[in-house]
Parts: sequence; C-alpha cells; structure tokens
Amino acid sequence: MTTGIIVFVVLMAILIGYALYTFKKYKDMPPVTESDKIVSLSDTTFDKELGNKLVLVDFWASWCVPCKMMAPVLNDLAGEVDTKASIAKVNVEQYQNLAARFKIRSIPTMVLFKNGSEVQRFVGVKSKDFLKKQILNQLN
Repeated sequence: MTTGIIVFVVLMAILIGYALYTFKKYKDMPPVTESDKIVSLSDTTFDKELGNKLVLVDFWASWCVPCKMMAPVLNDLAGEVDTKASIAKVNVEQYQNLAARFKIRSIPTMVLFKNGSEVQRFVGVKSKDFLKKQILNQLN
C-alpha cells in the first residue's frame, strides 16, 4: 500500500470513531426541558397557531439525535425572538399526518411560516444565528 492510502484509512478510522462517540453521547443525552415560549402543536392546534404571524415550526422525533441537538438552540432562539415570532414543535411520531401534509422526509426539518404559508424550509442542524437571521429577514 502507498503512504497516501494508509493515511486515508487512518483518518477515516479516526473520523468514524469520533462520529460513533458523538452519536452515543447525544443518543444517551436526557431530553432538554422545553422552553415555556415554545408551543407544541397538534392536529387540532396547528392551523390556529400559525394564524397571522411568523412561526418557525420544528418537525422532530424523540429518537432523533440531531433533533436533540437542536432543542437548546430553539430554546435560546425562542427567548430572543418571542416578541417578533413564535417557535413551535411538531412531534412527527405523534402527528404523522402533519408530517405527511408538509412532506417532511427527514428530521429535524424546520419550516418558517408567515401568515399560515410556508416561506422557507431548513433541514438538519442549524445554528441559532442562522435561524434568527432567517426570521429577521422575513420581518423586513
């Protein structure tokens, strides 16, 4: 084997090991207490809550490691934008029909709604600054 291949294999082993370590760390992480500024949506409350305002809806599941990573980010974000926009969550295990209605294919997916209509969609882990910027852009 050439030196380049050996270096590549070693780096891949390190990367895979780190990924497994990180996954286990977050998988075993207890659920983050949800901020009282985040609204949990259901079939019956979804359309009413979206009304005439700006709402970021997080589609998530309890077994989803990236969703667990987003929980503290959304808690912080809810505290910073609570006068301008709302943050809400939909558990896709409990409300599969809402996930199907909005064609949620992977989680976490965050959908930004303005006056009840989807204006943007974000898939995967995002930073608080990124999400805050997207919300503020919709307010202008």
